[in-house]
Amino acid sequence: MAAKKIDIMDVRQLIQLKIRGESNRSCSTSLSIHRNTVNYYVRQLKATGSGYADLLSLSDAQLKELFPCRCASDSDRYEELASEFSYFKKQLLSPGGTREALWKEYLFKHPEGYGYTQFNEHYNNWLGQTKASGKLTHKAGDSLLVDYAGKKLPVVDKQTGEVQYMEVFVGLLPCSCFTFIEASRSQQMEDFIGSINHCFQFLGGSTKAIVPDNLKSAVSKASKYEPVLNKTLKDLALHYGCVINPTRSDKAMVEGAVRLVYQRIYFSIRNMTFFSLDELNCQLQKELVKYNDFLMETYQASRRKLFIELEQPHLQPLPSSAYQIKHYKRAKVQKMGYIYLSDTKNYYSVPYRYIGKRVELQYNRETIEIYFQSDRIASHKRVSLPGQYVTVKEHMSSSHQFYNDWSPEYFARLAENIGSKTVEYITLLIAQQDYPETGYKQALGILSLKKAFEKHRIEKACAIALTHDRCSYRTIKRILENNMDKAIEPPKTKQIFIPIHMNIRGPKAYN
Repeated sequence: MAAKKIDIMDVRQLIQLKIRGESNRSCSTSLSIHRNTVNYYVRQLKATGSGYADLLSLSDAQLKELFPCRCASDSDRYEELASEFSYFKKQLLSPGGTREALWKEYLFKHPEGYGYTQFNEHYNNWLGQTKASGKLTHKAGDSLLVDYAGKKLPVVDKQTGEVQYMEVFVGLLPCSCFTFIEASRSQQMEDFIGSINHCFQFLGGSTKAIVPDNLKSAVSKASKYEPVLNKTLKDLALHYGCVINPTRSDKAMVEGAVRLVYQRIYFSIRNMTFFSLDELNCQLQKELVKYNDFLMETYQASRRKLFIELEQPHLQPLPSSAYQIKHYKRAKVQKMGYIYLSDTKNYYSVPYRYIGKRVELQYNRETIEIYFQSDRIASHKRVSLPGQYVTVKEHMSSSHQFYNDWSPEYFARLAENIGSKTVEYITLLIAQQDYPETGYKQALGILSLKKAFEKHRIEKACAIALTHDRCSYRTIKRILENNMDKAIEPPKTKQIFIPIHMNIRGPKAYN
């Protein structure tokens, strides 16, 4: 059956072209008729057994008889096909779903069914007549569109009455329009990543792509064609097995979802007062249930129903734990073989051969990883209390491994070579630290001063500094550099001795 019946005048033109020896493809081009339609009519003409010249001499009525009306049988076939259209629409949203595969499936059930051309023609006509035309063009489980609503929601501080306005994160699955929303204090990276985590937990799986629409928290350099993603978001994508695609033109769809959130959710809570972020989010989740269960006339189904039927089976399983945000910093490996993490004021060891090199730190709440030229050279469990040294003994060279033997007694023994006041001062300095390791480095600094100053001066400086409340390497160094240990001592009072002589008067002389 042809995809489209043509006029009898076109049939006559077709016969003339065939008399001239034109190919079916050439006839299709000349008459602007689909090639499959031309093929069909040529087959019908050949089936008569007559030559083209004889066929051309037939009247219009006689030519029409060569193409009998098949309305009744076509009607039955069409009804069989049309009953499958809703099924086709859903299957085409599945990954790998194609019209050709569905047509073959249809022919298997209906061997006398339409050819591929008419199959597409009827399906396209149905799509054009239904309200669902062109709406569900996204593949199921393919992408998550994310954005922030332009209008913020207020939270009132109970004690002060101060009003703070919260950002509202919106996540949308475009195939089913299933939606997630969450209020947060900002659009900063920590809040943005937290909302992505909560969104995937809400969905029960992850999509193959996240489309963040060039959000500042997602890209380090915006561009219409090739935005530069920040490292943290790339790391999140690796964790969930997806990609980040901020350049896709889905902006209108997520903005439409935001408008509906205003109408269906914001409007419902407009007269409510919230005194905490948790309280606001609790109410938003209640409203979100109603929103996703609302029957959409366009699809004659709710967002939740479409999500369960179309999207949920194609979501990727979630990792065993939610993504923990990673931070990135550059640091230089110190002479002692440690890098300093300023966030918590801790030190972490690095293999000694990287001393003096600049490395990259990648860390979250639990671990810190150290990279040199993209190679991981060290990994440590994070410590939370400041001032701690985290050491892997193998990181130290033979000349550095004695650091593991450091103790207050060790430094006291070294200080004996200078003097008792130095021993006393260094012992007190280490004792004053919350963690002895922070005092060891200062003690080492004081002992190294003997390279520039005489021992007796260091001993004198320690004696002077012991009168201070707080001990430190800088105090000793400042005393020595400013020559405070060389200050002139006040002269002792000279006692004058008077010998006994005749002019000495006793008590009786003053009666």
